[in-house]
Amino acid sequence: MNTALHEIDERTNLTATNKFELLLFKLGDAPGTHQRELFGINVFKIREILVMPTITAIANAPANVMGVANIRGQVITVINLPKVIGCTPKKELPILLVTEYARSTQAFAVEEVNEIVRLEWSQVIAAEGKGGNMVTSIARIDGNTEDSRLAQVLDVEQILRDVLPSATEAITPEKVGPKIKLPAGKMILAADDSPLARSMIEKELKTLDVPYVMTHTGLEAWKRIQSISDAAAAEGKTLQDKIALVLTDLEMPEMDGFTLTRNIKSDQRFKSVPVVIHSSLTGEANENHVKSVGADAFIAKFEAGELADTIRKALA
Repeated sequence: MNTALHEIDERTNLTATNKFELLLFKLGDAPGTHQRELFGINVFKIREILVMPTITAIANAPANVMGVANIRGQVITVINLPKVIGCTPKKELPILLVTEYARSTQAFAVEEVNEIVRLEWSQVIAAEGKGGNMVTSIARIDGNTEDSRLAQVLDVEQILRDVLPSATEAITPEKVGPKIKLPAGKMILAADDSPLARSMIEKELKTLDVPYVMTHTGLEAWKRIQSISDAAAAEGKTLQDKIALVLTDLEMPEMDGFTLTRNIKSDQRFKSVPVVIHSSLTGEANENHVKSVGADAFIAKFEAGELADTIRKALA
């Protein structure tokens, strides 16, 4: 037990140095090739790894849902991850990854689990524009070198939306409540590396009638904050006159949300700007660490009404 707690503490403390751990696995032959590519999921999202249990097929289930499994008394949906990605396994799917994402628990069948690697977020680059809509980023496993192995970090939010669209919440004026009135010239700065998450955040902010700037990584957001601050200073103003609130994800290439928040809160020029962390990385360890880096609030993805209420409270 002490060893397990030590490992949890150690992994949590990685966020203080812009590092994280990635579980690497394989799904079979990539489409049109005989290559078995590496894929990855943040270890913090993995609840457990199991030998494939008995699967109960569900009548009229979506094509990529294998059925459900009874795991420790909880009935969990099992998703055929190779089929979702388009890979062809060379053997049966013997391993199940049980994951926790944004208030939900689900399991992914995979062909093979390889290893856990410890990386810096600077080793991870955004995958947007490089083809494929189910990959948020690409990790250079062996460092930023030409011969490094590459692993594709999956956009589980997008996968879940595609496989189980009925679970996606509509964003409506009724859900988000009254519009938010910001002082003239102010806006919200948001950062998220998932195209799906960005589209949902943008729709919510538009429904709230809030001006915003959207960025794709923590590093991009940090650079934007600095440039906005410089422009404000040239006008005899401060960052607080321009940015009403920062809304950030945690997992992002180049710089994560923990580091972005720490940078903001440790800079005397910016520390009074409220920071709300909006993440699918739930759990007590993450929420406690969110508080330790100085964030003003934490909200799990994605519930439109709760997000709106959290933004209102942080602005107040």
